[in-house]
This record gives sequence, structure tokens and C-alpha cells, in this order.
Amino acid sequence: MASLTSSSKVQLAATAIVSATLAAGAVLSYQRLQQGDRVSRLKQSIPQPSDGEPGLQSVTRVGPLPKPDKEDEHNQALAHRAQNGDFDDELILEQLARNRVFLGDDGLRKLRSSFVVVVGCGGVGSHACAALARSGVSRIRLIDFDQVTLSSLNRHAVATLADVGLPKVQCLQRRLVAVTPWVRFDLRLQKFDGSAAGVLLDGWEGDEAQRPDYVIDAIDNIDSKVELLKYCHDQGLPVISAMGAGTKSDPTRVMVGDIGASFEDGLSRATRRRLKLLGVSSGIPVVYSTEKMGEGKAALLPLAEEEFQKGSVGDLGVLPDFRVRILPVLGTMPAVFGYTVANHVILKITGYPMEYQPAKARDKMYEAILAYVQASEEKIVRMIEGGRTDVCIGLKVPITPADIAFLVEEAFRGRSAITGIPTKLMLIRWKKPQETTLVRIGEGDAEQKSSNLRLRDLVCLTKEEAVRHQKEYLHGAKSLEDLYSREVIELVESRQKEAEAYEKYR
Repeated sequence: MASLTSSSKVQLAATAIVSATLAAGAVLSYQRLQQGDRVSRLKQSIPQPSDGEPGLQSVTRVGPLPKPDKEDEHNQALAHRAQNGDFDDELILEQLARNRVFLGDDGLRKLRSSFVVVVGCGGVGSHACAALARSGVSRIRLIDFDQVTLSSLNRHAVATLADVGLPKVQCLQRRLVAVTPWVRFDLRLQKFDGSAAGVLLDGWEGDEAQRPDYVIDAIDNIDSKVELLKYCHDQGLPVISAMGAGTKSDPTRVMVGDIGASFEDGLSRATRRRLKLLGVSSGIPVVYSTEKMGEGKAALLPLAEEEFQKGSVGDLGVLPDFRVRILPVLGTMPAVFGYTVANHVILKITGYPMEYQPAKARDKMYEAILAYVQASEEKIVRMIEGGRTDVCIGLKVPITPADIAFLVEEAFRGRSAITGIPTKLMLIRWKKPQETTLVRIGEGDAEQKSSNLRLRDLVCLTKEEAVRHQKEYLHGAKSLEDLYSREVIELVESRQKEAEAYEKYR
């Protein structure tokens, strides 16, 4: 009897385990199917290139809210009246009274007649858009393909739980018409693409002659970002670009400066390098952070190993070439970036005096490196010319501080090519010249002397490494192979190829 009872218990336990396993499997399968369905629906919602014009995406206009509530209906009705002139202008001026006394009547008039395009309506873009609408910008075009998610609520300016699943462009309009019903929104549910730039950045409907007064780049995809900035630069459209707010935590380190002078920012560095290879090295203001990475600070989270085992990790992205790893974002930092961007646009449109503090410490570093390059070139000339000192008098090197910045920050990623150390960096010739480096033009008092140094000839090392390189190789008997590994030599050669590609745009 006891054995029968024991057997029954075992059977019951086994049945329970099997049932639980089947149930868990069914739940996981259902979740995977739902996730796949959501990704599929999101991809299908993004416009594809039209058949008539290969590579040109059709413009997608966003329709009415799928399920408007009574508040939505009231706000939309009020917006319709306000945008058709049925709204007391005195009420608008009262709402904008503080901006009016700050910017003056003429400044506010310029702002109210302006047209701004915001590309990217996530954390940074949503805060910038909200600030522009509240400040008086009357026409705003929003461009974004994405939808509001639960995880984006920690940084989005206006989204609520009720907006999850709604296009971000539509969410912004939905919430901001309740604050500024007179603002006209042009919604484009579309991923920015260079082939569609002419359509997405054209004039306002009904007033096509007026180009955007300003374009805001709040894109976090490098390809789209570069295409937008390149187009604006070539077309003369005023643009400001927001760099990486992810992994940042110190608002006092957020700065505005020219893209050619930004530093300590990975997205800025990558964008700048790509733009320079397209012939754009300066002239685009950017908002970036000089905060350094450090022990205990947030970093890009690695993709779990099991995801790699499943196949191509690119299939995990919503779109091709979009990141599939998680970027930690402190919810306050995109707001800081967004308001800084909006502040710049407002001041520029209204003509308000503005003068940003330059990053003086970095400029001094580039000047010090340039002085080191000058000194090392003079030593090489003296060595080749038999120790004569007179040949170095008035010697010039064809390198500028901007060239130094490119080589250090972009080509060599702000690190020594040998050890990867990011401090006390210098530039020096990599290979020993086989003939004189001195170039003479003219004679007598009109003679000009310069070095034939090219960007591709230089390597980034720490000061100690540069001294050793000069002593043991450039002025010594050792070879590169004696001093450095094959990996280091190949790395330097690859970095020098980037410098060679940049030289044609100098």
C-alpha cells in the first residue's frame, strides 16, 4: 500500500513538472510571437522607397489620433480655431509675456514668424520642441519614424502612459496643442534619409518659398545624422546638432561649440570624422558633453552572448544599422541637451547677443603639440643637413591647430597608438626620412623654408614614447620592427590612411 501511495505521488509530481514546463514554454513562445509581431508592425509603419523614384522615401503625413478622448477633442477643436485666427492675440502675448520682455517686441515677432524643423523626437528632440513651442515658435515640423515606448518615458518631455505605442511626432502634437494651440505642427512619420532630404526640409506648405529658419538634429543614428548635417551645410541651412547624452551625468560639462572643436564625446568624434571625409570640417554648432568616462560610471551595455549564438545580431534591430545594445540614459540629461539646443535656436533666430566660452584648455593642448612638431622637424632637418643650425631659421611646418585636433581626436581617437594612453599626447614623424625634408622657395631675404611634412607622416604617442621614438629610431639605429609589434605598426598605418583621406579636403 505504501509503495502504491509513493508511486502515485511520484506520478503526480512528474505530471506537475511536465505541465509547468509546457506552460512555461507556451508563455515564452507567445511572448516571442508578440515581440516579433510588434517589431514587424513597427517596420511596416516606416515608409519604403517609392517605385517611381528609387531611393526617395514618400512623405508620410500622420492622421488623426486613433482613439481621441474628450480632452483630445477639446484641445484639437481649440487648436483648429486658434490656427484659423479665432483666438485673441492678447492672450497669446500674455502667455509669452516673459519672453517678450526678455527678447523685446522685435525679437518675439521674429520668433513667432519662424519655422523650425526638429529631426528626432526622442528625449533630446522632445524637450527642444516643447521649449520652442512654449517660447513662441509658430511653425514646427517634426520628423521621426519611431513610437513612444515604456522605456522612453524616463526622458521624453511630454509623453504619458496613454501615449505608449503612438508615433512620437503625434505624441508631441497631442500634448503641446493643449499648451500652445496656435502653434502649427507638420508631422512626418519617417526616418530621415539623405535621398529624401530635399522633401523633408523644404518650405512650409502654402509658403514653399520660406526655408526653415533653423534645423535641429536630435538623431542618434550616425548615418542619418551625417546625411542631415552634410545636406544642411551644403544648402546653407542653419543647423545645430545634439551629440551623445547617453552615459552622461554631469550637466555642468554640457557645452556648445563648433563641431571641429568638440571633444570627450564619442558620437561627436565619430560624426566629425565622417563629416571631414565628406569635406565638412567646421561651421556646425553642436551641443556636447566634456564629461570623461570613469570607474563606476555607466557605459554602453554589451549584448548578451546568447544573442550572438542565435545568429545575426542585426536582425534584433528595428531597422538595419540601428544599434541593438542598450545605451544607459539618465533621464535628466536629454532634457539638458534639448533645452540647450532650443536656447541656441531661440537666441539665433531673435538675434539676441550670445558668446559661448571656448574650450581654452584643449586649444592650448593643440598649440603645445604643434610646437612639439615644429621642434622635432627642426631636429630632423639639422640631422639631415649635417648639423647645420642656420637651415632651421625661419622653418615652417604646413600643419595647423585644426590639423592637430583632427589627428589627435579623430585619426588616433585621442590615444597613443602604442599603449592607448590618453594623456600627455604628442605628434611626431612615424618613419625616418630617406632624403631631405627641407623645401626652399626663393632666394636671399625672400627665401621661404618649410618642411615637407604631411598629416599622414605623423603618429600620436605620449610625450615619453615620442622622446624614445625620436632618440632610438629617428636619430638612432633601431628599426620600427625593433621597437614595435606588428599589431602596432598595422594600427598606425591604418590611422595614417584616414589622415591621407582627410588631406584632400584641407
